[in-house]
Amino acid sequence: MYATLNHYLTRWRSLAILALLLAPLLWPLHHFAERYYSEQIAGQNQQTLDLYVANLLGTLRRYEDLPPILGELPTLRAALQSPTDRALQSAANLELARIRGRTGADVIYLMSPDGLTRAASNWDQEDSFVGRNFSFRPYYKEAMQGRPARFFGLGTTSKRRGYFFASEVRDGTRLLGVLVVKVDLEHMEQLWGNTPDQLLVMDGNGVVILSSNNAWRFHSSRELSPAKQREIAENIPYPILQPKPLKIDQRRWLSQSRELPETGWTVSIYTPRVQVDNPVRSVVIIGAATLVAMLLLLSLLTISRRHYLERIALEAQAKHELEIRVLERTRELEDANARLQQEVSNREQAQRELMHAQDEVVQAGKLTALGTMSASISHELNQPLAAIRSYADNARVLLDHERLDDARGNLVQISELTGRMASIIGHLKAYARGARRAPENVALQPALNDSLALVASRRQAMQVELLRDLPDADIWVQAGETRLRQILANLLANALDALSEKAPPRRIWLIASQTPERVILSLRDNGPGFSDEALAHAREPFFTTKTSAKGLGLGLAICDTLLRALGGHLELGNHPEGGALVQLHLLPGLPGVTSTPQEETRA
Repeated sequence: MYATLNHYLTRWRSLAILALLLAPLLWPLHHFAERYYSEQIAGQNQQTLDLYVANLLGTLRRYEDLPPILGELPTLRAALQSPTDRALQSAANLELARIRGRTGADVIYLMSPDGLTRAASNWDQEDSFVGRNFSFRPYYKEAMQGRPARFFGLGTTSKRRGYFFASEVRDGTRLLGVLVVKVDLEHMEQLWGNTPDQLLVMDGNGVVILSSNNAWRFHSSRELSPAKQREIAENIPYPILQPKPLKIDQRRWLSQSRELPETGWTVSIYTPRVQVDNPVRSVVIIGAATLVAMLLLLSLLTISRRHYLERIALEAQAKHELEIRVLERTRELEDANARLQQEVSNREQAQRELMHAQDEVVQAGKLTALGTMSASISHELNQPLAAIRSYADNARVLLDHERLDDARGNLVQISELTGRMASIIGHLKAYARGARRAPENVALQPALNDSLALVASRRQAMQVELLRDLPDADIWVQAGETRLRQILANLLANALDALSEKAPPRRIWLIASQTPERVILSLRDNGPGFSDEALAHAREPFFTTKTSAKGLGLGLAICDTLLRALGGHLELGNHPEGGALVQLHLLPGLPGVTSTPQEETRA
C-alpha cells in the first residue's frame, strides 16, 4: 500500500512540473489573440469611420455651391440694392424661407456690406437674424475679400453648432453684400447612436466640435498658443474662450483617425480596450483550461494503461473459464436464435397488416373531407348563382327593350357576384386546409345591404316585409368582407326558408346594437321558430329540418365556425312573441382603418 501511495505522489509531482513547463505557451497565445482581435476591431472601426466621414462630407458638399447660386436671384439682389424698401426686404425673407425649406439648410441670410443682416429665412422666429451684425465672423471677412468662405462656429443667436458657407453678391464691380448658408451639425452626433465606441471631430485648432461623448465636447487635444486664443476670442467659434484640455486615458482606448483636408478637421473613433481584452482573456482562459484538460487526460491515460495491464492478467486467468461457459451457452443461443427469427417473421407480417389498415383509414378520411368540401361549395354558391341567373334574364329583357344603362347595371352586378363566388371558393379552400384570414375592419351596413340584394327577388316574390332598426352611421366590426356577407346571406336564406312554410303576413326584423365590447346584430322572423332538437343540433354539419332536397344542413355550421374564427359567436333562440331569433356577436372595429394586413395565417 505504501509503495502504491508513493507511486501516485511521484506521478502527480511529475504532472505539476510538466504544467509549469507548458505554462509559458500561454504567452504567445495571448499575443496572437490580442493581435487578431485588435485587427478585427480596427477593420470595423475603419469602415465605420469611412461611412461617417462620407456622410459628413456629403452633407457639407451639398451646400457649398449654394451661396454663389442664390446670390444671382433677382429678389435677393433687389433687397440689397434697396435696403430701405420694406416690400423688397419682405419678399427676400419669404424667398429665403422657401429656399431653406427646399434645401434643408438651417438658416440662409443676406448681409449688407456693413455686416448688418437685411433678410433671413428665420425672419419670423424669436431668434431671427434680421437686424443683427455678424461682421466679426471670419466667413464675412473672407467673402468681402471675394473668396469662398467656410467657417465652423456656435451660433451667437441660436446657440447651435453649424457650418457656414458664404459668398459675395456683386452687381458688376459693385459689392452688394454677402449671402450666408448655415448648415446645422447637431444631428450629425445623433447618427452615431448608443454604442460603446466614441466618435469625435476636432477642428484645425484641435478643439472637439462634434462628439458622441458630451464630456469631451469643446475640449482641446493640445495646448493653444496665445495667438490662437486671441483668434478664438475674436471669432467666437466655441461657447468658451479657453477650451479645457481633453483628458483621454490612452491605455483604456483604441483609436483611429482620419484627416479631412477640405475642412481641416480630424475625425477620430475611440473603442474601449476592454472589447479586445475581454475576448483575449477568454481565449487565454480557454487555452489554460485546454492545457489542464490535456494534463488530466494524460494522467488518466497513464492510469488507464496500468489498469489495462492488470486487467489483461485477470482476463487471461478467466479466459479458460469463459471458454467452457461459451460452449454451454452456444447451444442455448442457437435455440434462442431460432425462436427470435420466428418472432421477427411474425412481427414483420403484423407490421405489413398495420400499414395496410392505416392506408385504408387515410383514404377514407380523404374521401370524407372531399365530400364535406363539395357539399360546402355547392351550398355557398347556390345563392349567387341564382342571383346571376336572375340578373342575366333581366339583362336580356332590357337589351331587347334597348335599355342599355339598366342592362349594363345588371352586368355590373353579375361581375360583382362572380367576384364574390371566387372569393367564397378561395375562402372555402383556405377553410378546408385549416387556414384563416386575419380579421379586418368592415362596415356592417354595406355588407348587410349586399346580402339583402342577393335575396331581394326571392323576398319580394314571397311578400316578406323587411323591418330594419339600424343606426344611420356605419357600424364597424372586426370581420372579413367575404366572410361577413357569407354569414349574413346564409342567415337571411335560412329565415326565408322558415317563412316559406308559413302563410302571410311574413316579416323579418333586423336590429343592431353596440357596446364598447360587442356589436350585436339580431335577425328575427315570425316563422315557426326552432324546435328543441334544432337548438340542440343546429350547429352540427348536415343537420337540417328542411323537407326540401335543397337543404344540406351546412349553413348554420359554417356561420358558427366563421364567427368563432373572428372572435365572435352565434346565439340561437326563439323570440317571446314567436319566430326564430338569431344574434351575431361581433368585435367592434375602428372606422375606416384596416387593423391587420390581408394575409393568410396558419390556424
